[in-house]
Amino acid sequence: MDPKKIERINELARKKKTTGLTEAEQAEQAALRKEYLDGYRENLRSMLDSIVVEEKDGTRHPLRKKEKPPVQ
Repeated sequence: MDPKKIERINELARKKKTTGLTEAEQAEQAALRKEYLDGYRENLRSMLDSIVVEEKDGTRHPLRKKEKPPVQ
C-alpha cells in the first residue's frame, strides 16, 4: 500500500480521537482500512502458501488449511 495512504489512515485516526470525523471522512477511513486489510491478508496468504513442511522421514509437502469441524 502507498505510504501516503497509510499516513492518511493515521491522520484520520488522530482526527477521530480529537475533533471527530464527518460522514465523508468516515467513509474514506473505512475504504482505506478495507484496502489496507485486503493487502495485508493477501500478503499473509502468499507467505503461508509458500511454506513447506518437512517430515522426520525427509518428505516435504505444502502447508494445508485445517479442516473445520462439522457444525452440530
